[in-house]
Amino acid sequence: MSEFDFDLFVIGGGSGGVRAARIAAGYGARVAIAEEYRYGGTCVIRGCVPKKLMVYASEYAEAFHDAAGFGWTVGESSFDWATLIANKDKEIGRLEGIYRRLLTNAGVTPLDGRATLVDAHTIAVGDKRYTAGTILIATGARPVMPDVPGAEHCISSNEAFHLAAMPRRVVVLGGGYIACEFAGIFNGLGAKTTQIYRGAQILRGFDDDLRDHLAAEMVKKGIDLKVNIGLVAIEKRADGLAVKLADGSEVVADAVMAATGRSPNTVDMGLAEAGVALVAGGAVKVDEWSRTTVPHIYAVGDVTNRLNLTPVAIREGHAFADTVFGGKPTMFTHENVASAVFSQPNLATVGLSEAAARLTYPAIDVYRTSFTPMKFTLAGRPEKTLMKLVVDAATGRVIGCHMIGPDAGEIIQGLAIAVKAGATKADFDATVGIHPTAAEEFVTMREKLSPPVAKAAE
Repeated sequence: MSEFDFDLFVIGGGSGGVRAARIAAGYGARVAIAEEYRYGGTCVIRGCVPKKLMVYASEYAEAFHDAAGFGWTVGESSFDWATLIANKDKEIGRLEGIYRRLLTNAGVTPLDGRATLVDAHTIAVGDKRYTAGTILIATGARPVMPDVPGAEHCISSNEAFHLAAMPRRVVVLGGGYIACEFAGIFNGLGAKTTQIYRGAQILRGFDDDLRDHLAAEMVKKGIDLKVNIGLVAIEKRADGLAVKLADGSEVVADAVMAATGRSPNTVDMGLAEAGVALVAGGAVKVDEWSRTTVPHIYAVGDVTNRLNLTPVAIREGHAFADTVFGGKPTMFTHENVASAVFSQPNLATVGLSEAAARLTYPAIDVYRTSFTPMKFTLAGRPEKTLMKLVVDAATGRVIGCHMIGPDAGEIIQGLAIAVKAGATKADFDATVGIHPTAAEEFVTMREKLSPPVAKAAE
């Protein structure tokens, strides 16, 4: 009989932890998993899934308008926030139930409660203690509030999913993907929306053409986007929340949502007592096998702050289980991982930005096109799609694919296979496009752009 209660104890019931637990159990390991809130983690409960449902809801106003161009007469419409939230909550509850059943059907022991490390092999959940030969930390991350007076008046994305009523005036703080997505949601649902970001342009780290294009499209849709301006304070007044800015101006809103960063959930977990080292910002330090500084303790997902995407956490968790319990050493690579921003319009990308490619390769070729999507021609919507390819000039290999426009995430997913497989521009050129689609533009771009003056990411 083993000297431990479990072969594996997973702390955190999000996507990465659940996948690791299920796969390890499938290999015959005795597995327990502890979750202090709801199974499914950030993505299912208060992230990707509810957010995309709300994005869908917010797109209907434009769709009703577009219908007229195709001969439809749409009557008077109205939006009810309470209905959206209730239906969203019902769906999230259904998904959480699926996660729990997946665990129990796999033979995993789910434990409800906050888990902390007592020592390198002992975990406390409430007033009970368990021992495990291997421990996996998969506790994710949490929103961080801005460090200014009045920050306590802000909500985060967590609370935005559960507001009792729809705010009519909203300020979104931040320039990352969460800020851009929620600005689009609130704006699309009819709120007067202001987005404020201290940097020079939104979506730092993304391709500069995409950043500029999305910013312009968001402004066209009615979002008051303010960049290059700092936040000074938030003051609660009779007329609402006054957001005071560094230039002396202010914006008054009914709700202020802070999307100014996230921090790994490593506080008060007993990691130091167990010997697990952290890096700057509080993330768990891991090697390429997701192993911490304690050989039998591992960590996956946002708590490691490597590449904070749900599918990445899932693959990291799966690779961990294959390696430790399946006898199949698997090292997950974080290169060429596709991602999407469910802004309005949608943005998706895989591979290197133009700026990053110029720093990596001696010479690159860039192809770019912009056009009005066919669906919007009769509707008269002034929205433009942008597509871009970045190519290694020496080998012809496509090293970056970028798109802003309807269904960008769906289209880039397929191109991610090509980029991962090392496809060349000649391979793209030899592929016959599906006509008429937007996606065919990726295999019909022929004109190289003249090399611009390279600029560093801001």
